[in-house]
Amino acid sequence: MSVSLSVQFWTMMTMLLSGIGMGIVFDGYRVVSDELRISRIWVPIFDLLYWIAATIAVFQVLSSSNHGEVRFYVFLGLILGIGCYYWLFSKITVRLVKLLILTVRAVTDFAIRAFRLLVVKPIILLYRLAKLILAFFRAFAMFLLKIVVQLLRPLWLLLSWMTKPIWKPAFRWWNKWVNPLIAKWRIAERYQSGISTFRGLWQRWKNRKDSNKDHD
Repeated sequence: MSVSLSVQFWTMMTMLLSGIGMGIVFDGYRVVSDELRISRIWVPIFDLLYWIAATIAVFQVLSSSNHGEVRFYVFLGLILGIGCYYWLFSKITVRLVKLLILTVRAVTDFAIRAFRLLVVKPIILLYRLAKLILAFFRAFAMFLLKIVVQLLRPLWLLLSWMTKPIWKPAFRWWNKWVNPLIAKWRIAERYQSGISTFRGLWQRWKNRKDSNKDHD
């Protein structure tokens, strides 16, 4: 009989603790849902999931304490645990959960700010510095190119003056003999005519190929 009483007492204590645990979890869930501003559409679904999980957890505790036997003292222990929790610990739990949420938010904000300060801003700064350096080197290269052109201009003029007896008669010969032949043989017109003929043949072949595909 003493063993039976001890088992009943132990079962009642475990149910009492289970009721307190259910209250803690429910208050935590309620505070988190309020802070996250969960839509009212999802609240009944989450409530149902909570009660299913709580029932499974209580049944597991009951199975480990008295092999799953459901007695009056089981419900009494649960009711006393829930009532004791809401009378003594509910406000403290809500404050602690809110404090935990505020702490998590503060740590998250600090981590985001630190990431921006230590990673994002240096990358942006390096990118802008690289753009500035590239712009400087480009301007410096253009400046050097202009200097080189100015330095080579007298040499180019000298070389042009020295080779003038060679290229000037060549230009004269070209204008005297080649240009009249081009005009006489109408090379430019024939070239344009050949291009037009080739385009026409290509278009006809392409249209014939497309029509054969349509027939197939």
